[in-house]
Amino acid sequence: MDLFQSKNIKPMLIGEMQEAFNNPDYIYELKLDGERCIAYLDKDATELRNKRNIKMLVKVPELSTIHKQVKQRCILDGELIVIKDGKPDFFEIRRRSLMSNTFKIRLASSRLPASFTAFDILYYNDHSVIDLPLMKRKKLLEKVIIENERIATSRYIEEHGIQFYQLAKQNELEGIVAKRKDSKYYCDKKTKDWIKIKYLLDDDFVVCGYIFKENGVISIVLGQYSGKELVYKGHVTLGISTEDFKLIESMPRISAQPFNELSPGNDTAVWIEPNLVCIVKFMMKTSNGSLRQPIFKGLRDDKDPTDCTIH
Repeated sequence: MDLFQSKNIKPMLIGEMQEAFNNPDYIYELKLDGERCIAYLDKDATELRNKRNIKMLVKVPELSTIHKQVKQRCILDGELIVIKDGKPDFFEIRRRSLMSNTFKIRLASSRLPASFTAFDILYYNDHSVIDLPLMKRKKLLEKVIIENERIATSRYIEEHGIQFYQLAKQNELEGIVAKRKDSKYYCDKKTKDWIKIKYLLDDDFVVCGYIFKENGVISIVLGQYSGKELVYKGHVTLGISTEDFKLIESMPRISAQPFNELSPGNDTAVWIEPNLVCIVKFMMKTSNGSLRQPIFKGLRDDKDPTDCTIH
């Protein structure tokens, strides 16, 4: 089936995390702190869909005319971002993706407009280009987009990954991604052709419950899947916004904890249906898999809870 007509692409995913390295067989791009999206663009319309194939244009109406910035019908893979204080701000794009009030969305889009940064092209003119090597796709991408303040092409450098990573670190950016120059695009697959090199570590967890502590402190109980089993992964207390907790607290409660094994210290937990996903930042994982200095980064609705797996 034609990729453009079916509009059901699940993007290729990063398959590995490593330390920074130099290699002439790779290009290096900034890892933008936003929300991954596939853009379907032709002469008449823009359509943006996230990783779960949910339509996103209603959340970012300021991007409804980016199809006018491409020279051919195309499908682009990229990142929805909101720039705040000169950097992509994950909280702002996540906040927008959770909004439903049209007036508030319009207000947010005029105050801090979103943009789309394309780093790959999957379809050009009337055919799929996923079997072309990455560098040929990059040339097509540069050829097809007319950049403006709402749509841009991701910049990259060749060979010098260590220096580029150091630059990202100095600017407290999320990190970089290394991509093999001759790699094809594999929809809905994790591949080691793309390597994540992160300065700020984070991971996705299922929100399984919450605990009220002294002095109004709230702790979120975290889990990740191992096969079909939900495994307890500890708590996060810092960084939880009132907005996020209201959504967590509104989830249906369940009578029993959802794990096979549970550590002590959860006697007063309120257990909820494990349907929400959150991102947690941390300094490192200990040898037993617990998180050191975890900070709640925010809820996300572009990932299914069953995709939060132990690795």
